[in-house]
Parts: sequence; structure tokens; C-alpha cells
Amino acid sequence: MADTKKISGSPNGEPVYLTVGFLRRPHGVQGEIVMDLHTDFPERMKRGRKLFIGEDHQPITLTSVRPHGSGLLVKFKGVETPEDAGVFRNQWVYVQAKDTPPLPAGQVYQHELFGFRVVDEDGNLLGELVEIIETGANDVYVVRNDSGKETLLPAIPSVILDLDADRRLMKIHLLEGL
Repeated sequence: MADTKKISGSPNGEPVYLTVGFLRRPHGVQGEIVMDLHTDFPERMKRGRKLFIGEDHQPITLTSVRPHGSGLLVKFKGVETPEDAGVFRNQWVYVQAKDTPPLPAGQVYQHELFGFRVVDEDGNLLGELVEIIETGANDVYVVRNDSGKETLLPAIPSVILDLDADRRLMKIHLLEGL
């Protein structure tokens, strides 16, 4: 089982990045670019916000943000032309996990679920949550035990009974056939 003192997937000392958008194409002649949103908190995309672009997590600062269709038109500091903006085409946009505000009591961010121990209603350990698969209907949690066997759990209220963030424990109801 993974060390529950660190977030799974990031070696000690390295920051954890969370996806908030995807850059599509330049728009207009002022250096703006179309960004698809991949966050539940679009209101946090504000002027002055520090973001990170691409696999190398290049730091960049937002200088303007405005709605555009189902996404945003964004402009970054130092980006003045469509050609400048085009450098960022088809790249993911991230924030650092440490910069996310705390959620209300009893709620956790999705990335915080990695490493949770998963038990059934009788307290039997099924394994550790190691992956989250996003599907159209609902997420699917991948739970792996010590021997490597994986169990797929739909992330729905009838299956996920309780989350205890302090103990990093998820209590579930196994459906027939799982």
C-alpha cells in the first residue's frame, strides 16, 4: 500500500498539479486563446492567477479572462499576438494542488482520494484507491489489493457509503458480481 502521508502519483518534494483547462486555438489579433474548462470552479480563473501550461508546467499569469461559448477566452502576460498564443495550442492548463482553497467539512477534492483505504460494509479491507476513470455517466474508482487484484467501483451514492478524510478511509457497498 502507498504511503498515505503523501498524495499518490507525485514523488516526495514535487508539486501536485490539477487540470483546470485545455487550450485550443488563438482568437483574434490581441493574443487571446480559447480555453475549454475542466474545473468545477471557473470563477477562480481571474486576472493575476498563476497557471501552469503543458507537460513541463510552464508558469504563466492570466492578464484577462472572458466568457466564450462553453469556455473562456484567456490572455497571458507577455502574449500579445496570435502567433504568441499559438505556441500554447492543444496544451493542458494546470494549477498547483496546494493553491486550491479548502472545501467545506466532509468534502474532498478528487485527487485527495488516491491512497484511501477501501473497506466493505463489514469492515473488510478491499484495497487502496489507485485510479479514477472518468466516464460519461459517473466516475469509476479502481481499487487494488496487496496481491494486485483490481475492483472497479462506480462512484455513485448506492456504492460509496462514507468517506472519512481524517482516516483516509472509504466505506463501500459491493454490488452483485463485483
